[in-house]
Amino acid sequence: MIFRFLLLSDEVEGFKREIQIDADATFLALHKAILKSVDYKEGEMTSFFICSDDWEKEREITLVEMDTSSEEDSYTMEASLLNDFLEDEHQKLMYVFDYMTERAFFMELREIITGKNLDEAICSRSVGSPPEQFVSFDIVSSSTSSLDTGESFYGDEGYDMDELDVEGFDGLDNAPLPSDEEY
Repeated sequence: MIFRFLLLSDEVEGFKREIQIDADATFLALHKAILKSVDYKEGEMTSFFICSDDWEKEREITLVEMDTSSEEDSYTMEASLLNDFLEDEHQKLMYVFDYMTERAFFMELREIITGKNLDEAICSRSVGSPPEQFVSFDIVSSSTSSLDTGESFYGDEGYDMDELDVEGFDGLDNAPLPSDEEY
């Protein structure tokens, strides 16, 4: 059985990767296929998150064993098979590739192809350039310091980048700024 995944980024418009991998492969094999498809270097902390339909993180599968409390199950990519965690088409996942800024690819299991197997994962479709693997903290802090959206912001299926104007707040150009006393 083959799993066909679609990867998207909320940072780069037009970026898509499609990866096909055997359902009996590990998350580590999928991790390596993703890195190869976007030409990222290995050795960085990464995790997969199995998500709900609303992109809420449910289970984490880490690259290396993490010290967690005994109350939580701990899963590593090397020891976790895809078909032990994924069983339905349209299952959503996040692949966090930059832990410092929590940047991620949004993934969906688009198709389960029965009756076929793959020896090695393949990138069957590559469109657009991926986001940079690392960003400067100066850029991240200046662009995120005034907007606290929480992790559900990215998963809002009704969110549309076109809803925001170029400046970010349509119609506030001439509005007076509040004084310190108003706080």
